[in-house]
Amino acid sequence: MSIEEILEDMDELLDKATSMPFSPHKSVIDAERMRELINDARLNVPQEVRQAQSIAYDRDRIIKDAETKAEKIIRQAEERAKTIVGEEAIVKEAKKRALEAVTKAKSESDAIREATDNYVKGRFQEVEKYFSTALQDVQSRKAKFEELQQKKTNGKANQAKRKNK
Repeated sequence: MSIEEILEDMDELLDKATSMPFSPHKSVIDAERMRELINDARLNVPQEVRQAQSIAYDRDRIIKDAETKAEKIIRQAEERAKTIVGEEAIVKEAKKRALEAVTKAKSESDAIREATDNYVKGRFQEVEKYFSTALQDVQSRKAKFEELQQKKTNGKANQAKRKNK
């Protein structure tokens, strides 16, 4: 069952709902059927949404790995610097290399984060567009349904007028 079909079933369920006495904006619906439809919708979430969630998870993992590597590089640089403390020129060089390594790791981490963020944003925009289109379709079908219902009601009223004449 597709998301559109599930949304249509939900819409039908709402259309068939019984109005509450003295509360025209409240209705009684079949809660069990609504739960089934919601569960069906969850099971039929488009692959794009699942993919975007996976990408966000991978992005976080990549960022953590990059940060761990950067910390490891810093630790290694600090340890190397401690062993060479006696010679100032060598110590300066080690600090310079450590800073370069950290800067490079941070730069790579930032680039990965930015690329991942842009990809995830793009996927979310695609998913948002998909659901927007689906919602517009449901709203259009609902409007057509209500229009048919109104025509049917008007037709019955016109028949009743003709009979009374």
